[in-house]
Amino acid sequence: MAGPPVVLGIESSCDETGAGLVRDGVLLGHAVASSMDEHARYGGVVPEIAARAHVHAMAPVVQEALDRAGLALTDIGAVAVTTGPGLSGALQVGLAAAKSYAFSLGVPLYGVHHLAGHVAAATLDGGPLPNPCIVLIVSGGHTSLLLVRDLARDPIVHLGDTLDDAAGECFDKVARILRLPYPGGPAIDRAARDGDPKAVRLPRPLSGPNDPRYAFSFSGLKTAAARWVEAQRAAGTEPHVPDAAAALQEAIADTLTRKAVRACTDHGIDTLVVVGGVAANSRIRALTERRCAAAGITLRVPALRLCTDNGAMVAAIGDLLVRSGARPAPMDISIDPSAPLEYAALTPLAAIRAA
Repeated sequence: MAGPPVVLGIESSCDETGAGLVRDGVLLGHAVASSMDEHARYGGVVPEIAARAHVHAMAPVVQEALDRAGLALTDIGAVAVTTGPGLSGALQVGLAAAKSYAFSLGVPLYGVHHLAGHVAAATLDGGPLPNPCIVLIVSGGHTSLLLVRDLARDPIVHLGDTLDDAAGECFDKVARILRLPYPGGPAIDRAARDGDPKAVRLPRPLSGPNDPRYAFSFSGLKTAAARWVEAQRAAGTEPHVPDAAAALQEAIADTLTRKAVRACTDHGIDTLVVVGGVAANSRIRALTERRCAAAGITLRVPALRLCTDNGAMVAAIGDLLVRSGARPAPMDISIDPSAPLEYAALTPLAAIRAA
């Protein structure tokens, strides 16, 4: 097949089994199966349940992605897979599947960082990202401000990370306190539509003049929300959930967007990319859009379907690695459940251009 190969991307870091197909920056098709309903009764993801669900869903999801793209297995020219960070058992299932596809098809394999995949998802809507750009990653377990140059070749610079709870964790934990269903982010977003964000006073963490400019902390915000709920119940009053949800959502959105826009202006960079599952939150999207417009900053946010975990984003980063001339990973590549985000590829060889 002339031109860049079709890259199959496989994602299995948590409770979504995703497969996507990308060629030359174009998404050809993707499919996702979620085991979220199986975890909801426990109020969070159960690793063993997630791993078993991936085993059952993997082959059907890959076939569904192929069907949507109008392709056959033999059309695949490379395979990319999330090898970290994530749940160990879940990652193992995805990697085993990716190795099987790559070996049986005789095509190269690339191990990629889950969060770099989220960044690459933004390229599937609006094309290549400008070099450089500021990236805000907001997900269930990660909140980071990054300076990104060439995503496939250059090291990723961390301007600031969360010091404790991530934004998504804060949503989930406060939702549980408010007796809202899991996952907490979408539940908070829905409840907040009927609430007044000014009805409950909540802090903006690390927003003082002497605080780190780009670091985040949402543990104290979670505690403040919990104490307000406890005080209401101690007084014999059930808290007004919409107001509490709106106030929490506003505090998180305000903190995230202020620091992200500040990073752009401080570094003279005119593009902000917001990615990750929490980027699907309606208030975060609206407030970021407003503040970027006021500051003359171009905002890039993936479509809602590409914000949460999916195989398309993994295929996108694999496609970038292939086109950059990166070396494939060895077939004995292993997972790294706590992998730091330094390069898009999770093997030193793949981060170096082939000679």
